[in-house]
Amino acid sequence: MVDQSASSDANDTASSLKRSRIAIYLQLATLFRNRIASGQWRVGCRTPNIDDLAEEFGVARGTIRQAFDKLEAEGLVERHRAKGSFVRRAPARARVHRLEMDWASCCTAHDDATIRTLSSEIVTRLPDSLSCDAPHLPRYHALRRLHIRDGEPYMVGTGFIGEEVFSRLPADRLDDKALSSLVQDFAGNDIGAAHQTLTVGTADVETAALLNIEVNSPVALMHRCVLSRQKRVMFASDGIYRGDAVRLEIALR
Repeated sequence: MVDQSASSDANDTASSLKRSRIAIYLQLATLFRNRIASGQWRVGCRTPNIDDLAEEFGVARGTIRQAFDKLEAEGLVERHRAKGSFVRRAPARARVHRLEMDWASCCTAHDDATIRTLSSEIVTRLPDSLSCDAPHLPRYHALRRLHIRDGEPYMVGTGFIGEEVFSRLPADRLDDKALSSLVQDFAGNDIGAAHQTLTVGTADVETAALLNIEVNSPVALMHRCVLSRQKRVMFASDGIYRGDAVRLEIALR
């Protein structure tokens, strides 16, 4: 007897693969990687054969082979002539970064991270995503930085620091401490309000390369605004976190 539910799910997945602008073999590689990570395809066990997978997803056998080429290059599967493909190991799990929901915790959240500055420039306006619904300052120092923990990048972001506040920051601390922490340490008495917004999105080509993830992988987008007592934007930042490396916890009661 045919499992109508399973058949419907397979048809839905096949349709989704064809609607996306991402190459089908890359989408399949992600799907197969998730099957390994979840234990559906167990380490040491043989994977379904190419013909069955091609039929399941309605694609050519060559497309399935391309997906397995990628998994083999990552060391997740190994293929043997006349025997098939076997799961070699599960994907490494990224260390989870907890997204903080209060200013004090935000200032210490990256204390154990290695921070690499990617670019630094002076700008005269903030991005539209960081308008903060408050008056801006004439100039900001924009620092784009990559945050790394245990050798794995987990967040890339850009911080915009008002020129007067930036002048107070010690240059030798800019590469080893979170910008929010520096702003608190050297201009904390000037802070009147702070808020942040979290949304979920997908990684573009540049972000995927920096965070060592696949294009279109889920990411968490954090926009943060800090206002002075005069209600002007003294610091703003946007951070893009790997979706598999963040956790949000909120006490409900």
